[in-house]
Amino acid sequence: MYEGINLITAIITPFTVNDEIDYESLEKLIEHLLNHGSQGFVIAGTTGESPTLSFEEKVELTQFIAKQVGNRALLIANAGSNNTKESVEAAKALSKIEHINGILAVTPYYNKPSQAGMIAHFKAIADASEKPVMLYNIPGRTVVGLTVDSVIELAQHPNINAIKETTSTEFVEAEVEGTTGFAVYTGEDAMTLSAYTVGGAGTISVASHLYGDEMSELFSAMNAGNWREAGRLQRYLTPRMNALFAYPSPTPVKTKLAEKGFVREAVRLPLIPLSDAEKLHLNELLEK
Repeated sequence: MYEGINLITAIITPFTVNDEIDYESLEKLIEHLLNHGSQGFVIAGTTGESPTLSFEEKVELTQFIAKQVGNRALLIANAGSNNTKESVEAAKALSKIEHINGILAVTPYYNKPSQAGMIAHFKAIADASEKPVMLYNIPGRTVVGLTVDSVIELAQHPNINAIKETTSTEFVEAEVEGTTGFAVYTGEDAMTLSAYTVGGAGTISVASHLYGDEMSELFSAMNAGNWREAGRLQRYLTPRMNALFAYPSPTPVKTKLAEKGFVREAVRLPLIPLSDAEKLHLNELLEK
């Protein structure tokens, strides 16, 4: 399912002046991303402002993207939350949508479950989903995180076949080593080269909204064994990738996309648009 899929974009959710999903802008953005290296999309994830989307909006958004993209890219719909019952129901609904290839589920935030609790949470979602589940390990946002041993155990479930790992290259390496037929993606743009060299499948990216061509060139260089060129590209990209997280994401990437005319800067509270001073600082970081 993930063979040859190196670059997956965690796509933003644009909003109109009335704080509704801006499908007109989204349609144009999707075509741009497909033309600039994106081989797949995570829908309504962290970058898509999932916490502030209603269930109805998530379903409608997923249906819209699935219909537009069809079979042109891999599509992963986010069903995860810290409520197992709600995640199960979301997985059931989203996995029925035509052209959806997989379901994303995040480690439960706020309620701080044990490893056993998280394993039970993910297995319940996988049991309910009609499509394979991708785990999402991001302790920087959720406080709790899966251990390597827990990931290896979950990888044995017949309907869990991938992970978005945002901890470290060491975690990626250990998960690749301890599993078979299990795709390990980094969720950290700046780890693209290091994660791929230890056997990772690729990157689930924010930076690809702006640097899709360069990231595609990076994967092409690595796949060709041209590590000097890969290193040069990663060195160019790393400060720019990090700059996109200088302020609460996805505000910086939306700001830059707005400058290019793709979307409005709008984000939903509790996120707020960047101030003029913050925009100036962001531009300074991106131009270094």
